[in-house]
Amino acid sequence: MCRLFGLSAGREQVAATFWLLGASDSLELQSHRNPDGTGLGTFDEAGRPVVEKQPLAAYDDRAFAEEARERHSSTFVAHVRYATGTPHTLANTHPFEMDGRLCAHNGVVGGLDVLEDELGPDLERVRGDTDSERVFALVTRETARAGGDVSAGIAAALGWLAENVPVLAVNLVITTAHELWAVRWPQTHDLLVLDRRGERRALDHRSSHGTRVHSPELASAPSVVVASERLDGSPGWRMLEPGHLLHVGPELSLTTTAVVGPPRHRLELHDPAG
Repeated sequence: MCRLFGLSAGREQVAATFWLLGASDSLELQSHRNPDGTGLGTFDEAGRPVVEKQPLAAYDDRAFAEEARERHSSTFVAHVRYATGTPHTLANTHPFEMDGRLCAHNGVVGGLDVLEDELGPDLERVRGDTDSERVFALVTRETARAGGDVSAGIAAALGWLAENVPVLAVNLVITTAHELWAVRWPQTHDLLVLDRRGERRALDHRSSHGTRVHSPELASAPSVVVASERLDGSPGWRMLEPGHLLHVGPELSLTTTAVVGPPRHRLELHDPAG
């Protein structure tokens, strides 16, 4: 399963140091846990997206994933990819960028021929082979149709997917320079949120797959974190409800809204993705 991480500090640029994969394991463990791609998305002081990613496979150099990268941004999105059939290429590695937004995805959507037909000319935005980037293209199109309302775009895209293609999971984290959206749909994979707006302690989170983020600055800056698993012992972690969209606004307002029901066609783990 892919791993997602998202963080918003609202309008405040904060420093955070990321290790997308931790220190070397034994060779035996490496063969099971090496990622098929790692990526980090941030925004510079001018609000321009900055994407750093590498299509790592089990036989590739792990240096990119293991090196620490300190970045300043008001939002962050990180992704460790475990491929489900598409090649290990840069174009297939998350996060993806469209219209100044960044997106990382965990899950599988089938019926890609149907989705591609629906995208029509918007399929030209897609550079790789993944269902993830095609889902993001659909969200981007629907956001434009909604006058730039990302929440409405996500809801419309998920509604179309729910009616028209088989779905295993669509867990998304989407960021702009000062906003973050996250959705867990349906209940197949976990996606949790930690509200740190009232906390005054440094951020030091580690995942079971070695991803780590550390930020002493967040001892004095409020933030909200989204992740595929509980990354520390804080009692504040809560699971997003299936079909609910979390939005973290520029002033760190936090809203959660039900946007989609169960998919009409459920894709089982053993089914081909299409």
